[in-house]
Amino acid sequence: MRRILASLLLFLGHCACADVTLPALMTDNMVLQQKTTVALWGWASPGEAVAVKASWTKQPVKTTADAQGNWLVRVPTSKAGGPYTITVQGNNQVTIKNVLLGEVWLCSGQSNMAFPVAKGASKWMTGVVNEAEVVPKANYPAIRMFTVAQNVADAPQRDVQGSWVVCSPQTVGGFSAVGYFFGQEIHEKTGVPVGLIHSSWGGTPAESWTRREVLEQNPELSPILTRYAEGLTRRPAYEAELAAWKQEKQANPQTTRPKPAEPLSATSNKSPAKLYNGMIRGLEPYTLKGVIWYQGESNAERAYQYRTLFPTMIANWRQDWQQPNLPFYFVQIAPHKGQNPEIREAQLLSWQQVPHTGMVVTTDVGDSLDIHPRNKQTVGHRLALWALHNEYGQSKLETSGPVYQSMKVENGKACLAFDHAAGLKAADGSLREFIIAGADSVFHPAQARVEGNTVVVWSDDVKQPVAVRFGWRKSPMPNLFNSAGLPATPFRTDTWRQPTQGKR
Repeated sequence: MRRILASLLLFLGHCACADVTLPALMTDNMVLQQKTTVALWGWASPGEAVAVKASWTKQPVKTTADAQGNWLVRVPTSKAGGPYTITVQGNNQVTIKNVLLGEVWLCSGQSNMAFPVAKGASKWMTGVVNEAEVVPKANYPAIRMFTVAQNVADAPQRDVQGSWVVCSPQTVGGFSAVGYFFGQEIHEKTGVPVGLIHSSWGGTPAESWTRREVLEQNPELSPILTRYAEGLTRRPAYEAELAAWKQEKQANPQTTRPKPAEPLSATSNKSPAKLYNGMIRGLEPYTLKGVIWYQGESNAERAYQYRTLFPTMIANWRQDWQQPNLPFYFVQIAPHKGQNPEIREAQLLSWQQVPHTGMVVTTDVGDSLDIHPRNKQTVGHRLALWALHNEYGQSKLETSGPVYQSMKVENGKACLAFDHAAGLKAADGSLREFIIAGADSVFHPAQARVEGNTVVVWSDDVKQPVAVRFGWRKSPMPNLFNSAGLPATPFRTDTWRQPTQGKR
């Protein structure tokens, strides 16, 4: 009887010991950031001893799981190379194969980042320009791609769903086009492996990607949470209003009464913080080289608030990753009939005010009728310019088109100075998209010409200029470039109140 009892206790003891498990990011084909110390983590039984041995190191790194079963180690990495293996030993053993050391970039945002290389199932997934040529050439075994499954979560999740795949003509089609073209250029110009982690969702605002506590603590942003809570409270009334509207519409198809505005639901991907919870938190603290970001369309109606929201989100990510200088390169919204110029200004100000950031201008590759322009090659290339210049020592590369610096008025004309102004030129014909105003704040179409590294702007209708704007409309077609072939960002010299100011 004692022998049977002892055997039973031993069996139960084995059952109580949980196997070591790893996050989705720590699987075969992964890329780890080279020449640094990377975070590797997972879960085990409380108090369980865990040893992590990487094949490029001489000794394992050991730790013990905490009271909740969490464990984390820091492992030094050598220069780019591989393939390597990583062995995690606890009560069980897990081996990760085909690991490369290289450059790891997170690619995030909304639909223009999600836009895939090849034509997809959704109507807006029209595929990139020259898709038929791009896909067959995507044979890059040293580029690895990880796509985070879309997930709305009420609370921060410890893991995400996804897996690393090797870049090939068979795997590239469904991956982020901007992410792929960026990673392809980094790989080709540096010769090192590249890991691309793609986490994006179309139609989502920046507050969905920001931690709730961060929104709560900022008086400019807390109204986002208030509006969301009020919407949840109003949800039953909305359902009743919608039912009544549908009934009226069925009885009278010609009715002009507008459809009731739908408040956010608890499961909406536009809900504040819930994509951070479901699609970002589980990636931390995987060591990154940097972030590329393409988003803003869903915040255009509150563009003035975006001046605060976007830098706050960047600071949030940097803090949570414990990488205070994490490079963050982003795309300014392309011209489109539904996008106001204020959102581009908010992005410009974010670049100018937040260290270790860079902005890509897309006024020459947009589509006024399609919010998802197909030329993602140019976007990826311009993002890569920032990374190659700042992170990979290619300091001779120009990163930006002309950026307004200052204005002086002489003899009824405004003379504008620019940064990144070497070789200012009009791409075709005379300069376009300049308007000018006097003290009455009434803008008139203006003439403009390049004089050295400046642009002179004037109008016979404005004798004493006070303000100049460039590309200041939803779908501008400007043609001011520098010698590097990079377009000037839209701008205004005034600070007059804008329509979205005060919208929260």
